[in-house]
Amino acid sequence: MRFKSTTGLAAIVTAAALALTGCGSGGSGTGGGGSTNADGKVDGTGKTLNVLVGVLPQYPEQQKQWQSDIAAKFKAETGADVKFETFASANDELTRIQTSVVSGQGPDIYGLGTTFTPTAYATKAFVTLSEDDWKKVGGKDRFNQAALGISGPDKDHQAGIPFVSRPFVMAYNKDILAAAGIDKPATSWDELAAQAKKMTNGDTYGIATGYKDNYDPWKFIWAMSVQAGNPLVDGNKLKMDDPAVKKAYQTYFGWLTEDKVVDPASVGWSNSNAVAAFASGKAGYLMMTTATSIPTLDKSAIAGKYEYTLMPTIAPGETQSKSDSEAASILSGDNLVVADYSKQKDLAFAYIKLITSKEEQLNYQKTFGDLPANAEALASLTDPKLKPMADAAAKSKATPFTGAWGDIQLALLNVTVQSVPDLAAGKVDESALESRIKDAQNKGQASLDRASKG
Repeated sequence: MRFKSTTGLAAIVTAAALALTGCGSGGSGTGGGGSTNADGKVDGTGKTLNVLVGVLPQYPEQQKQWQSDIAAKFKAETGADVKFETFASANDELTRIQTSVVSGQGPDIYGLGTTFTPTAYATKAFVTLSEDDWKKVGGKDRFNQAALGISGPDKDHQAGIPFVSRPFVMAYNKDILAAAGIDKPATSWDELAAQAKKMTNGDTYGIATGYKDNYDPWKFIWAMSVQAGNPLVDGNKLKMDDPAVKKAYQTYFGWLTEDKVVDPASVGWSNSNAVAAFASGKAGYLMMTTATSIPTLDKSAIAGKYEYTLMPTIAPGETQSKSDSEAASILSGDNLVVADYSKQKDLAFAYIKLITSKEEQLNYQKTFGDLPANAEALASLTDPKLKPMADAAAKSKATPFTGAWGDIQLALLNVTVQSVPDLAAGKVDESALESRIKDAQNKGQASLDRASKG
């Protein structure tokens, strides 16, 4: 289902969620999903736990292997099977939430991007965690406390259990920067464009990014806008029609249409294509990347020749940030939420306890690069390449905790989606851009209005 249908579904989701909470289990206190043995282990013999997660396009075979290994460990521990389902885009992610809420059935556990946690929470169709629930997954103290920043509207009302942290940074090719006479990475978006021009030569470009990625484009607009002092959501008012948003899109699109510092093919790229281009030594900067790129880059032609640094924190046209925080990244990662309709909550919590253990978090980090949400596992990492990620995590800013954010995020993304044909032609008409932003503003504000009343 495409974006144009999601805002209408949001109203259905809210109504359906109220109906479900009226006839559902009313929380996780009822347990279910297997009896508990004398040693505290959950016995799920003969049962199947359904888990929904996002596809990892850079590591498809590794993801299948990890799922197989975890399923075997969970089977040995509980006697239960695990069946994995996947989503491949933000639209798909939101649709899966909506469909399950409306029907009252679906996966027992959802692995959601942190920015979709407010949407899931607002439906009231996922477990708001009690102290007993937290104990079942190892206790709140098991987790890096910063990762709990978008688990719920406040510390006493949380639905998201942190799985991994994924702060965004940019990577740079030390040799390409040096050859262009650049002694340190850019800290403002204007400086980034100027440096990228110096590095663009022949089939080598200053910047690698994917305009057709299913997740990343809106994050550029969010960052530049917030850094310009426009928080996008101000109470019950959406400020997508602020000039800072238009300036952000013009800057982001301008790398292709005006500055010509990105490969023209990037109009059809996802993030994995951008990583591949950077890994082949054909770009100075790799934008909006995370620690997930480490396994690829360390096996590439530029191994030992790249480093990570913070994304620019000064808005286009500015000399200093106007934000109350640097907004180096969204507060990013994956949270695990348990469906309130699930009859297997105890099994669900046992599964979450397993995959958030120190051992399994370190296994996952080694394979996929994501930073652990487990505090002990995170503290044990010593790779110096991870320091900029830790810095970005500390300077991250949470996206607004409103049930409307899923629609707002997709509205931001949809402006880029609608502009792809223009980008491919080499120019985004200003009036067309303004019209798309206005449409996104209207749809996002309507969703915010519903959430505010809800």
